[in-house]
Amino acid sequence: MAKKRRPQPKTTPQGAADAYPVVGAREPCPCDSGRRYKACHGRAAAHAVTELVQRPFEGLPGEADWVALRELVPAATAELHLKGGLPDGVPSVTLATVLPMAWPALRRDDGAVLLGLQNDTTSGDLSRDLASTLRRALTAEPGTPVAAGDERGAGWAPGDGPRLQDLLDLDRPFEPVVHQGFEFWIEDAENASAEVSASLERANEAAIPTVRLTGVESAYWCETPDKNHLRWVMTHPEEKLLDALARLHAAGVSSLGEGTRLVGSFRAHGLTVPVWDLPTAMRADDVEKPAAEFAERLAGALATEAPLTPDERRARSGLTNRQVTLS
Repeated sequence: MAKKRRPQPKTTPQGAADAYPVVGAREPCPCDSGRRYKACHGRAAAHAVTELVQRPFEGLPGEADWVALRELVPAATAELHLKGGLPDGVPSVTLATVLPMAWPALRRDDGAVLLGLQNDTTSGDLSRDLASTLRRALTAEPGTPVAAGDERGAGWAPGDGPRLQDLLDLDRPFEPVVHQGFEFWIEDAENASAEVSASLERANEAAIPTVRLTGVESAYWCETPDKNHLRWVMTHPEEKLLDALARLHAAGVSSLGEGTRLVGSFRAHGLTVPVWDLPTAMRADDVEKPAAEFAERLAGALATEAPLTPDERRARSGLTNRQVTLS
């Protein structure tokens, strides 16, 4: 069966991309193609700024946790430390998975900055876009959100702005704190606007309970109605990691205990994220010991240099066939 063709955008003369205004990534493209902006002229605009950076968080402390907070975790925060310290009038800078009304950033009344991580961006370099938003937040008026913007309005040409790796103190650890709701949005609940309160209520209703494991790095347990999951962001080279997972899978030791199953993996921002199905009765604390034991088995498999056996190759094929790419 032939694949159904996606709607094609109307052709635009070279150099005429600026004729179409920038809109939200998920909004219809102004060219009337019927596609979302990010899949139409937004894509061209992004590649005009910079080539896609496959690992935008590479070089930052806690790269795997940055990916997890971007793609997996509903509600979490992490304190950010700037090179050279904080500017006058800014008591703290905090990364947040999302902010009310999907604001890219927020300057609180006391001058503190919250930077949203899960917003759409128009560039191929997520790190540069976040750095742009952070710089604008540091100079915003206290008590105001920072709207989505174009780097051209921030005082530099597209592609020339700094990245997070240029702004953050790379010697300080990245320590995420996972929350079960978004109450961290509100400094003073009694004086919160109706709009923010309504946004908080909607967000809390949609949040999937999530816990970061303490015994291994960048592994997150989450609860869903039918089953629970463990999603573990790993920084090992993808091909080597898939070989190691295949060795364990073929040997029957890729699970995390009775009733659990390694179901596959996905790619996100250049890293591989293996996923396990867990029984609904298996809570985050129950996964800690099996995950630590699996980490030891994985280390041994990663150290193995022998070619894959036929059974291991079949196991690898099964794992890669179930692999998807999020970003």
